[in-house]
Amino acid sequence: MYATFANVGGCSLGGFLIVLRFAAILLLLAVVGRLPAAEVDAARINDLSGHAAATWKACLERSERLALRDADALRAELAAAGLTAATKAPSGGDFRLPDDDDRAWYAGDEAARLADAIISFQTPSGGWSKHTGYSKGPRQPGMQWTSQSDPGKPPHYQATFDNAATVHEIEFLATIWEATNRDDCRDAALRGFDFILAAQFPNGGWPQVYPLEGGYHDNITFNDNAMTNVLQLLQAAVDDDRRYAFIDDERKRRLTDAFDRGVACVVEAQVVVDGRKTVWCAQHDPLTLEPTQARAFEPASLSGVESAHLIKFLMGISKPSPEVIASIEAGLAWLEDAQVKGLAKVKRDGRTIYVVDASSNDAYWARFYDLATGKPMFPGKDGVVYQSFEEMAAANDKLGYDYYSTQPGSIVRNGQKKWRKRLQEVH
Repeated sequence: MYATFANVGGCSLGGFLIVLRFAAILLLLAVVGRLPAAEVDAARINDLSGHAAATWKACLERSERLALRDADALRAELAAAGLTAATKAPSGGDFRLPDDDDRAWYAGDEAARLADAIISFQTPSGGWSKHTGYSKGPRQPGMQWTSQSDPGKPPHYQATFDNAATVHEIEFLATIWEATNRDDCRDAALRGFDFILAAQFPNGGWPQVYPLEGGYHDNITFNDNAMTNVLQLLQAAVDDDRRYAFIDDERKRRLTDAFDRGVACVVEAQVVVDGRKTVWCAQHDPLTLEPTQARAFEPASLSGVESAHLIKFLMGISKPSPEVIASIEAGLAWLEDAQVKGLAKVKRDGRTIYVVDASSNDAYWARFYDLATGKPMFPGKDGVVYQSFEEMAAANDKLGYDYYSTQPGSIVRNGQKKWRKRLQEVH
């Protein structure tokens, strides 16, 4: 059960019963994944007390200051250039680290031009947007830092961890620095790490977008491995990966603390059903850590793929605490129970679908599992949650997701074997 209710003391009996009835309705909505995303705002923070209220108030104020810094910088550029309106950043695909690990490439002209463009699109607050067309050259004065919103509209995904944005830019610039000792790449990477520190919530989680944008973007986001990617970057930085040798001792101390608090948040957010730890939702309420929905076709649910990647990350921690070990063990047990067999992945009429096939030996995991029943669920683009893939696919021309995946299989099999061996060595 995932609902938190307070401030009912002092009500009359009738008022108390009304509150209970309302709470029951909210609880039912939460179970079926229909609660709206809960953002970080002053009203929610005012309901807190003591140290929690102070730290969350400071968190919100910091976000507002950095958002103002971004806006002021763009206004100043427009005024200096005599422009009346900003231009939109060029759009591109997700930025991915080059496959070529050859240090000679990172020291070459092509990598240098890419680094120039990436540095130019770093926001004044320190992060990066997604889907930015770096191949089209550096950002020009008066240009937005994001391609995700039109000029004159509120910034959208101005700086984000979605689709590995910000994380991959830092990794790339650090690798350039290792190959060339470029000071500007080092300095931009350090500003990126400071951005990560600023964006962390008091409870250790990270939002999808920062400065805070509101709506589901404020959620602690495991969807598409957003927070997992941040933690993996911090792990490399504090474990003395040679690419991050430029990090000073004080900053490394802060990054180590952020990493530890992030791991503690992951463990705390693990969903408990009927007294048993299970796995995670793709997104969790930023203040309560309860599972919550994002878009209409992303209901509050247990996530197969994101949870598997979280477990893989936890298994890679060099000195796991008893709490982390318990979290891993519970997650692995859930993955074992949640696998779906007797399915085959096929192409039909240009769509990827899944059909019943008793001869298939593949093990699949659903993207969404119902919080109450633990069974796979299939939310469609139409906002309706279906109980079978067939029903959902029949009602939706665009599926939006790959609703089953074999990815967790490598973690359940090979990853678990390595984990058991390492656990014996640790103890």
